Amino acid sequence: MGEVRTVPARGGKAVRVGKGRRIKIVNTHGEQVVDTWAFNAGDMAEYMAMDATRAYNRRMSPLVGDDLVTNRRRPILRLVEDTSPGRHDTQMAACDRWRYHLLGVEGYHDNCADNLSRGLAELGLEETHTPAPLNLFMNIPWRPDGALSFEAPLTKPGDYVAFESLMDCVVAMSACPQDLLPINGRDGRPTEAHFEVC
Repeated sequence: MGEVRTVPARGGKAVRVGKGRRIKIVNTHGEQVVDTWAFNAGDMAEYMAMDATRAYNRRMSPLVGDDLVTNRRRPILRLVEDTSPGRHDTQMAACDRWRYHLLGVEGYHDNCADNLSRGLAELGLEETHTPAPLNLFMNIPWRPDGALSFEAPLTKPGDYVAFESLMDCVVAMSACPQDLLPINGRDGRPTEAHFEVC
């Protein structure tokens, strides 16, 4: 077993995950969305791509056994465990400063795009841009008319997902700081999450 590490509330972390190893991401308090990215450790321009992954698996959200693929259509992670209800979002962009301006925030607001940059910077890395993340535990229901809504997670404390790395990669995570919509629970209070590489 590896060391359990913290993704701080409203913050981000990144970690190197060698091919064949696993990363477990825990929704510690039960209602925290964790934006998640993966990059080829040897080429940051190759990254886990949600649009390519949806086409590869022919579904909106990955199930256990599904591979997540890069913008070059190569498998980078495989979902091997999921104790949550399996509701994860692949549609929504990471929140950023402009998103919060649209929601009426004046001045700076913590955001997932900046958390990605900071997490990678701790490893001496830089992204080429902000790819669309796999929004773990994020509950975005679809209605028959195609409309989407932002709802509270369906998870309970301690629910987790685990991925097997299919290439040497860097996994980055943001404990989403959204506190204006109910995506982090009806109280809108972001909390820390935890992860472990083993």
